[in-house]
Amino acid sequence: MYTVRLVTAGELRGGAARQLGELMADTVDAGASIGFLAPLDRGAAADWWRALAPDVEAGRLLLWVAESDGEGRIAGTVQLRPATTANGRHRADVAKLMVHRADRGRGLAGRLLAALESAAAARGLRTLVLDTETGSPAERMYAAAGWTRVGTVPDFATDPAGVPCATTVFYKALEVAGAASLR
Repeated sequence: MYTVRLVTAGELRGGAARQLGELMADTVDAGASIGFLAPLDRGAAADWWRALAPDVEAGRLLLWVAESDGEGRIAGTVQLRPATTANGRHRADVAKLMVHRADRGRGLAGRLLAALESAAAARGLRTLVLDTETGSPAERMYAAAGWTRVGTVPDFATDPAGVPCATTVFYKALEVAGAASLR
C-alpha cells in the first residue's frame, strides 16, 4: 500500500531530498527524459530537490509523493507549478511525474495525477499543461487518463543519453465549481 501526500519545504531540506534524488536517478537510469542526462549523480539530484524548498514554502510549487506504507520510502512524485502571471492564474504546469521502477504497475502514477488534479481544481486551476517524451509509456498513460494531446515538437529535448527526441504537449481542462469557462 501507498500513501499520497504533499511534501513540505522542511521535508525537502531534510531527508526527502535524498529519497527524491534516488527516485530521480532511478527514473533517468530507466531512460526517462525528465531534463537530466545519465548517469545522474544522486547527490546532485538531491541538491536539485533541496533547491525547490523556497518555491514550496512560498506556494509557487506543490509537490506530492507516494510513500510505501510502513517503510516511508518515496516510490513516486509529481509537481504542480501554478502560473503567476495576471492572465494565467487559472492554469498550472505539471512536471516530474516519476514512479520508481520497483513500484511501477501498481497505479501510482494515476493516483499521483489524480491527487494533483483534485488539488488543482480545489484551488480554482482549470487548465493544466504538461509535456512528455513522444512514444514513452508516460505519453500513453496521460492519453489514457483523459489528457488532450496538443501536438508534438520534434527534437525538443534529449533522452538521458543525449539523443534528441520529440516531445508531446498535453492539456487537461478541469471542472471547477463556479468558474466561468474561458474556452
